[in-house]
Amino acid sequence: MGEMLRFNTISEYNAFNNNITKHPLVSVVDFTKAAPRQGNKMYFGFYTIFLKDVKCGDMVYGRHTYDYQEGTLVFMAPGQVAGVNSNGEFYQPKGHGLVFHPDLIHGTSLGRHIADYSFFGYQSNEGLHLSEKERNTILDCMNKIDDELDQSIDKHSKRLIVANIELLLDYCVRFYDRQFITRDHLNSGILEKFEKILNTYFETDKPQTIGLPSVGYCAEELYLSANYFGDLVKKETGKTASEYIQSKLIDIAKERIFDTGKTVSQIAYDLGFKYPQHFARLFKQKVGQSPLEYRSAN
Repeated sequence: MGEMLRFNTISEYNAFNNNITKHPLVSVVDFTKAAPRQGNKMYFGFYTIFLKDVKCGDMVYGRHTYDYQEGTLVFMAPGQVAGVNSNGEFYQPKGHGLVFHPDLIHGTSLGRHIADYSFFGYQSNEGLHLSEKERNTILDCMNKIDDELDQSIDKHSKRLIVANIELLLDYCVRFYDRQFITRDHLNSGILEKFEKILNTYFETDKPQTIGLPSVGYCAEELYLSANYFGDLVKKETGKTASEYIQSKLIDIAKERIFDTGKTVSQIAYDLGFKYPQHFARLFKQKVGQSPLEYRSAN
């Protein structure tokens, strides 16, 4: 893979892809206009949504080959790096992209809750695999944005452009919900591995050396981004990943409480708590009794 290319502005990225800059803060990119190129790492200083016009069955990430044939959406937040490894060969980019600078959404409703769209923190192998109908919906949203960019800029332009970006992102939330459901067999396997990771964690000395297991740690063990992992657990169990870890922690604590050879403080340290009072507070919050009350009542 060649040297890293850095794109801090929309106009820089448009020039790279032979697209006209219609607005300095937002663009719908047609990658078929780009010249053939070799693979490079690329840094983006803006939000980026790629719609890859390739057969996803031919795309392999890690150990998984994805089964959707109509297209894949990949999301990137400002400051992220993406890359294509073409092994030195030239290739013709295909597909479409929507890129918008954070300055476009400052002071808008979208700007205030852009963090709610957690898929901007997903990895590329956690992309959104679209049906033909979903792909057409996304392209329709992009076309509406591009049509608005073709109009003369007036006092309505920003509001309409941002509203259509928000509409596109809301559709993506819906489509990801569908993906979590249709890939239930894969998700259940991940939850089983999550449970095993937690069991193994508490059977080792990691709680004493590392501390309490974090969402980030579990996601990394599963080769997932923390955002995707958290959303998957929430969709499957109704609990956040943190709540799931806490529930597992309390279940293990309930068993260990009956080891009268250890004080509650020792049990807290063994579980990974730095301060025993934090353990006692969490235990009472979840169980309704303090650890000592639970031990004496049972």
